[in-house]
Amino acid sequence: MFSKILIANRGEIAVRIIRACKEMGIATVAICSEADRDAIHASLADQCVCVGGTAASESYLNQANILAAAKLTHAEAIHPGYGFLSENPEFAQACADHDLSFIGPTGEVISRMGDKDAARRLMKEAGVPTVPGSELLSDLDEARREAERIGYPLLVKARAGGGGKGIRRVDGPGELEHAFVTASQEAQKAFGDGGVYMEKYLSPVKHIEVQLLCDEAGNVVCLGDRECSIQKHNQKVLEEAPSPAVDPDLRRRMQEAAVKAARAAHYTNAGTVEFLLDQDKNFYFMEMNTRLQVEHPITEMVTNVDIVKWQIRIAAGVELDFTQEDVQLQGTAMECRINATAPGTVDFYYVPGGPWVRFDSALYQGYTVPPYYDSMIGKLIVHCPDRESANRKMQAALCELVIDGVPNNIEEQLTILNHPMFKAGTYDTGFMNQLK
Repeated sequence: MFSKILIANRGEIAVRIIRACKEMGIATVAICSEADRDAIHASLADQCVCVGGTAASESYLNQANILAAAKLTHAEAIHPGYGFLSENPEFAQACADHDLSFIGPTGEVISRMGDKDAARRLMKEAGVPTVPGSELLSDLDEARREAERIGYPLLVKARAGGGGKGIRRVDGPGELEHAFVTASQEAQKAFGDGGVYMEKYLSPVKHIEVQLLCDEAGNVVCLGDRECSIQKHNQKVLEEAPSPAVDPDLRRRMQEAAVKAARAAHYTNAGTVEFLLDQDKNFYFMEMNTRLQVEHPITEMVTNVDIVKWQIRIAAGVELDFTQEDVQLQGTAMECRINATAPGTVDFYYVPGGPWVRFDSALYQGYTVPPYYDSMIGKLIVHCPDRESANRKMQAALCELVIDGVPNNIEEQLTILNHPMFKAGTYDTGFMNQLK
């Protein structure tokens, strides 16, 4: 097992990883930007190294400085969390080149699954259902031909990156050129890769993902599914596990497909296979996230498996000590992402408590939320024996949560939970567009 791990991230996920390491008896090294010198993750770790300026490009994306910090502090491994460098194949390879264990899959696997066009082709070969679409498009003329074959409406999608960038919906031929050009330009700017392909636009659909743990001995275990259909601007807002739309037979089939995907990719560590589920219960591979997910806590709640600790163990060469038959989903867990809608300073801060209530955050009273990074400032998670009780518990917890001084989306989350479609579990990815 590792004796010291550097956490190449910030905010709540850095705090989450530090906690796991402390419980495992592993020393920790935090990194911070100039803007985060007073951040709580910087003080919770055993050591902290400032790796650059306020901009992410100068600090949390500064590979050379992060690797130097790991060497300087004699860390043996780097945990990238999510976002930033977590799905950067060059960084994963650089860790290996510097004799540092990257807590995640290999750079080769990240590269293979990060190229969404190549990933789709790999899934087809493995027998995993995929959305009808095109290969990588060379130019606008090819896009027009493929669009006629696929049929409208469709999506132009970047092959690289994530977070909803480089995606455009096209409802007819007159919209194709603008969508093709803008999606490619946005992808080039965000990911340094302007390659795009097209998929049939399916609607209404649900966004369902399957959590995997894969060790280096070839053992693969699914930790159930999560529903992630509540999205705003292609960003998840609220998640629940398990999905209210997935029955035992469908769950079994989705898990079998997820295992096929993992084996085809020669995947190791924690990963997530994301599917689209249509009204007829047909599911299609969308992508594979080769990292820890923001919403991993709800899976931990319903399985009683600490995913972060298993990430660390797997990277250290430890085999899974449980099988698929040991995984029993218990009850329902929900997670509300608490996002700042503008920067601000926390004037008053109160966190809800009680049985099976968890708030993952890096806030404290007097902390100033910087404008330079992601807007998420916390994750409120609850667990109950059934879905209706989980909804009530979440509403009660949201009503207790106070973050004065920082504008946030707590009221919006309450509106979602009280909506008849959410209560019935019949919502889909278009839900937020209908929310009034």
